[in-house]
Amino acid sequence: MAKVTRDDVARLAGTSTAVVSYVINNGPRPVAAGTRERVLAAIKELGYRPDRVAQAMASQRTDLIGLIVPDARQPFFAELAHAVEQAAAEGGKMVLVGNSDYLDEREVHYLRAFLGMRVSGLILIGQGPSENAAAEIEVWDARVVLLHERPEAFGDNEVAVVLDDVGGARAMVAHLLDHGHPYVACLGGTESTPTVGDPVTDHVEGWRQAMRAAGRSTEGRLFHSPFNRYDAYRVALGLLAGPDRPPAIFCATDDQAIGVLRAARELRLDVPGELAVAGFDDVKEAGLTDPPLTTVGSDRPAIARAAVALATGEGEENGSGPAERVRKFPVDLRIRRSCGCP
Repeated sequence: MAKVTRDDVARLAGTSTAVVSYVINNGPRPVAAGTRERVLAAIKELGYRPDRVAQAMASQRTDLIGLIVPDARQPFFAELAHAVEQAAAEGGKMVLVGNSDYLDEREVHYLRAFLGMRVSGLILIGQGPSENAAAEIEVWDARVVLLHERPEAFGDNEVAVVLDDVGGARAMVAHLLDHGHPYVACLGGTESTPTVGDPVTDHVEGWRQAMRAAGRSTEGRLFHSPFNRYDAYRVALGLLAGPDRPPAIFCATDDQAIGVLRAARELRLDVPGELAVAGFDDVKEAGLTDPPLTTVGSDRPAIARAAVALATGEGEENGSGPAERVRKFPVDLRIRRSCGCP
């Protein structure tokens, strides 16, 4: 007689093997009561007996934390990865870093590789997780923390560390409008930027809210741009050289804003006299641009420590619900001269 496997239980219960594991081990993720009853009924009907030795081997974790970033060449992701590495080192952990290059297949590749190495947890910084990435995470019994993106992209039960992206962008755009500009243009993401869960999408939403609150139209004032300074520079050259040059620009990332400042200098535009510029992220370079860049910042070390704690299980409490598994950090305005303040 063939041995009953976890796959057989999952097939009969109409769920995934990961969910069967959660029911058997009573965690680490919650399972709906109805789903739990179906799994238990399938276990009883099939006479399934978990292999405790295999379970013990599978539950072994290393002192490694996996970290997947879209592009470590971008200053924000590089600084965030460094903060995560420092936080991990404080707890005696080491960090493995993989670059997804904004490619779904690369993200899945690193997910499989890191989880196969029995990392104690995985921190995922993405441009918005793909369906394949979500499916990959579902089949592994591992802690995955979303960092820098909202959990709605994965599901209600995901663990995440996020910023008040909408509120920060809204406050920054309101600050620019307070300088007396008739309107503020927005340099957002690309047309392929995910509409759910992505911070850049939230920055654009904050811009819209501030403009609406001030009674200003957003029509024709949102411009698409890649996140890096080099492509943003080329986009800004066309935008600033045109007849409808905006009086102020809010950029969804500091790297974009640095590209805008370079284009303005090339076109001999005075910043902030003829053009106000602001960004989001407060990368270290923002204080060294000419003029220094006004931006939105946060407590990056605290964010990294929270992500590491959740990835290693130190930040979870028994019985905590989905809302308690999302750590939201405040942001503040880092005022410098590019917006027109002295």
